[in-house]
Amino acid sequence: LKRVAWLAPAPCRWNSGLPMNIGVLFVPQQEAWVVERMGKFHRILEPGLNFLIPLLDRIRYVQSLKEIVINVPEQSAVTLDNVTLQIDGVLYLRVMDPYKASYGVEDPEYAVTQLAQTTMRSELGKLSLDRVFRERESLNASIVDAINQASDCWGIRCLRYEIKDIHVPPRVKESMQMQVRLSGRE
Repeated sequence: LKRVAWLAPAPCRWNSGLPMNIGVLFVPQQEAWVVERMGKFHRILEPGLNFLIPLLDRIRYVQSLKEIVINVPEQSAVTLDNVTLQIDGVLYLRVMDPYKASYGVEDPEYAVTQLAQTTMRSELGKLSLDRVFRERESLNASIVDAINQASDCWGIRCLRYEIKDIHVPPRVKESMQMQVRLSGRE
């Protein structure tokens, strides 16, 4: 049995996951395929029937043009009044320019996620704790604006950013609840 397994050919695997160039290709709707000819950008294949030269042309990138949803991991942020919050969010984005998304940045999703995290920390640092809860919508909008300014050269557009959860330290939460109780008695 060992000898038979040793003689059997190894399974062929395509690690890249990119479509092979067989000359005639059908690009699915909501995708853009970036083609290089002899290692240099040649063109972007649109959805539908496309023709390539098998030995010269290579599909280098496949970009989805659908809206992408990315979870922004929980992180610590310090408000203007020195309260440390744990905050996370959801980012909605779309590839607008397949060329820029392919050649502008190595990993567009990672880059935008990192940008969202740093922008969120920066924006939270400008607000006091009570304003963070009141101005959640404007905070989301300012994060989207900052991301769009930076990600334009990557061919990506941020459509929305939503803060999922804001976790306040237990002692601060207790003092907030006591303040509400006291203001209710007056």
